[in-house]
Amino acid sequence: MSNTVDLSLLIERISAADTDEQRQIFNEPEIQQLEAGAFATLFEALPLDQRMELWRQLPLNDHVDVLTAMRADTREWVIQSLSDTELDLVLGQLDNLSLIEWADSLPEEIIERAIGKLSKEDIELFDRANQYDDEQIGRYANPKVLSLPQGISAKRAKVLLERYGYQYPASIYVVTRDTKFVGTVNYQQLIEADPLTKLSSLADTDTLVLEDDASLTEAVEAVEHSQQFSLPVVDENFALIGEIDTHLALELMRENYESTLMANAGMSEEDDLFAPITKSAKKRAVWLGINLLTAVLASITISLFEDVIAQVVALAILMPIVASMGGIAGSQTLTLMIRGMALNQVTAGNRRSLLHNELGIGFLNGVLWAVLIGLMAGLWFQSPMIGAIIAVGIVINIITAALFGVLIPVVLDKLKLDPALAGSVILTTVTDVVGFFAFLGTAKLLLL
Repeated sequence: MSNTVDLSLLIERISAADTDEQRQIFNEPEIQQLEAGAFATLFEALPLDQRMELWRQLPLNDHVDVLTAMRADTREWVIQSLSDTELDLVLGQLDNLSLIEWADSLPEEIIERAIGKLSKEDIELFDRANQYDDEQIGRYANPKVLSLPQGISAKRAKVLLERYGYQYPASIYVVTRDTKFVGTVNYQQLIEADPLTKLSSLADTDTLVLEDDASLTEAVEAVEHSQQFSLPVVDENFALIGEIDTHLALELMRENYESTLMANAGMSEEDDLFAPITKSAKKRAVWLGINLLTAVLASITISLFEDVIAQVVALAILMPIVASMGGIAGSQTLTLMIRGMALNQVTAGNRRSLLHNELGIGFLNGVLWAVLIGLMAGLWFQSPMIGAIIAVGIVINIITAALFGVLIPVVLDKLKLDPALAGSVILTTVTDVVGFFAFLGTAKLLLL
């Protein structure tokens, strides 16, 4: 069954069905074979009053995987809707990796309750993972990897692989007695090796490793450009602490994309599609309020030129064009910068060159569109002066948009603020204020 194609049809079928029909659809064999991520997407697409009815038909063994695949808001809603008995059954299946994923989005009392059900080993792994920041790969590295001591023979290694239930293509890591990483062993090479050969002789010591304090972006890039299914993660003493595989790397890439997309609207990638109305309204009200303040600032700028607008009505008609051209030009530069910063392509060494490049693009586009719009406005209102005024406003605003499209994300990043979240709001304010001031200020100088 194709999860990508059929999932949309499944959501449509379930949404259109009544409760009994939904149960029948949900219990179809091909539906029950969906992966955890597909189930999570399905539940997120259902209104709140339909979720728990279907949730309780999901096999208990799948609960943790599906909850982990959900967005944080949806996961929190499901967990808070469970009875105490149901919650204990779910928390009893948690391991340290799932708990790390949940820890930032659940109430402290539930986290403490979950910790109480972990094994001693998982508690130690959970505490170790919590020593890292949210943006460090050490927090998310899977510590349950297959590692073998370098001093054992190939024969002994094969016995251990059978005992551990090794499954290809999992990496086989070779370590010293104090768990320092030595290299990796190719499974096929191990099978074909002389039984008495030591693993230290078979180990590939040129394997790319990730430091535990590396950023998520750096780790994802490393996995993306490597030829390996997974990469080892080591601490400052080169001790093996876990691995990051392609599945985790793809998940982090998806979350980063969604975060940037949602942040442009002042929202989070964790927001639930069917979150309670009052909760969503409160979240969005904050950014609507911020937008109101920026709009007021633009309106105050316009009011400074009330006299010239009153005498030349054409200016009021043309103002949205100035603001719109600056806004679009700025958003293009801002998007380019945010992507470059997310990929670690923007550094102190190339910012000046990047700024010069964007200013050059802004100047060329500014002149091009200023001439075209100026001619159109001049013919429209039968006034070469009106055409010249809007041309000046367009040039200044597009160049300003390019300038601040580069500077704003750099400054926000230095202030430890998310450029994707706050950048567009600030940039829109700047282009509106500068555009209106340049356009109306030029008009006042030339017409009054």
